[in-house]
Amino acid sequence: MIRRRIMAEQMFSDMVDTIKEKQEELEKAIADYKSNTPIKLSMDVAEDDETITIVTDLPGVTKENIKIDITEDTLIIEAKFEEETEEEGEEEGVKYHQKERSYGEASRTVVLPAKIKMDEAAAKFDNGVLTVVLPKLEKKEVFEVKVE
Repeated sequence: MIRRRIMAEQMFSDMVDTIKEKQEELEKAIADYKSNTPIKLSMDVAEDDETITIVTDLPGVTKENIKIDITEDTLIIEAKFEEETEEEGEEEGVKYHQKERSYGEASRTVVLPAKIKMDEAAAKFDNGVLTVVLPKLEKKEVFEVKVE
């Protein structure tokens, strides 16, 4: 009876170890897949009577690694997410247990809901958040038509 219990416990322990190994393999495969996929910039596009405002989160990006191109009806934002390199004086032999942050380049093109004044566009980058304000070319006017 005791021998069967020991065998059952050993079998259960072996099953748990196998599941853990497979889980680690799966996590590594997912991490490898994610590291090869391009980063998609998430953004909010808002419009009022006079401007179009685009807000994009760019954590870990420096101002120098952001490029913004505009036409009168499109906006293109490109950002480079650089991997941190080992600095002098840091400990050697650091072992990562998890590494999920993405590095590389990302871009996003947005078709704007109205034509803009390109020469009056402004961008601000603060705490990893890029805000682009684009004045509209023409203010939309609403005319009421009287019904007779």
